[in-house]
Amino acid sequence: MHFTRFVLPLHPMIHYIRLLRPLQWLKNGFVFAPIFFSNNLLKWDLLWPTLVVFASFCLISSSIYCFNDLRDVEADRQHPKKCKRPIASGKVSVKGGYAMMVLSMVGAYMLLPFSNSVNIPYLYIILAAYWLMNIAYCIKLKQYAILDVAIIAVGFVIRVLIGGVASNIWISHWLVMMTFLIALFLAFTKRNDDYRIYEQTGIKPRVSITGYNKTFINEATAIIASVTLVCYIMYTMSEEVIARMGTRYVYLTSGWVLAGMLRYLQNMIVYGLSGSPTKSLVKDHFIQFCILGWLASFFVIIYL
Repeated sequence: MHFTRFVLPLHPMIHYIRLLRPLQWLKNGFVFAPIFFSNNLLKWDLLWPTLVVFASFCLISSSIYCFNDLRDVEADRQHPKKCKRPIASGKVSVKGGYAMMVLSMVGAYMLLPFSNSVNIPYLYIILAAYWLMNIAYCIKLKQYAILDVAIIAVGFVIRVLIGGVASNIWISHWLVMMTFLIALFLAFTKRNDDYRIYEQTGIKPRVSITGYNKTFINEATAIIASVTLVCYIMYTMSEEVIARMGTRYVYLTSGWVLAGMLRYLQNMIVYGLSGSPTKSLVKDHFIQFCILGWLASFFVIIYL
């Protein structure tokens, strides 16, 4: 009985936490890409600003999710899955949603000075640009097919950019290109989820879905996956990367990338599972194994 009294007051807060979508913070791991691939991960003076910027980016992205849920609340209530979101389900009020949006945004900017980065003014600019781009996406740009997935991919590039600026590490064209391609691949697989719902229920999860069909999504995903893999292999074998990392064995990590992408495609095309990258990362043990194997092999090759 005492336990019940203790738990009940905490219960409403769970819905506010869900509104922030902490599971989506996994995507912000791209912030660490510059420090990891530049062989500087173990340098605390560079790792600290990256950690602070990661936390800041998590808050700014949560602010955008709050805005999106507030704007799309009526449409979400008609959606078979999105109707369970905190605001759409009535678990969080509209006023509460706005409060969380503002608090997250303010918190994101307040964290930046603690990074001790030499590029703090640029961090503010990049964070503001990311926020404005995504607000424009929520209001209008997500209604246009292909442009919607391109903006998502650019968002991942911005994550890498702010990580490089925070740690004052130069970002190679290889890293920018690979990030854009991988993000584009993930965005197209997510559109597969939307189109499946559209096929099964007749409900448009998003306006842009009429600009897609199953054949186009599958073929576009396969093409992008192929280009991504080829570019990754070229990256691992380029003289520039070999010279910078001091090893010729980076190409050995390609097998993990191939296995992970094939599994992702198998889940989407063969099994009809969710194309959400965060859900795949949390639920699919084979993909988890591939990611951990890739990180471990990369770490051993360039750090040991």
